[in-house]
Amino acid sequence: MKMDSQPLDGGITLIRLDGRLDIEGAETLDQPLTYATSTHPARIAIDLSAVSFLASIGIRTLLSAARGQASRGGKLVMFGAQPMIRRVLQTAGVDQLLTLCDDLDAARKALAD
Repeated sequence: MKMDSQPLDGGITLIRLDGRLDIEGAETLDQPLTYATSTHPARIAIDLSAVSFLASIGIRTLLSAARGQASRGGKLVMFGAQPMIRRVLQTAGVDQLLTLCDDLDAARKALAD
């Protein structure tokens, strides 16, 4: 699992994930994602378009990052999930807890609310 982040205009941080979010991917991602999402309140958009597999441990990692932001007054949304990944998130009920958007424009709009 690879992760990179970049600032966008409007005070948004874009985090791109690439690879499998299984046990190995979650272990690789856990520390850098936790650092990126829990050091200060922010508006964060996570790009899931290059995530090819999502296991329950990966869902836990994403939910933990979102909770970290919410507890600091920030907000985290996800966008661009491939149909299979979106289906996994919906089946697990993650879409009831976090905002899932189709694309970056929708994510920006959700973060502005």
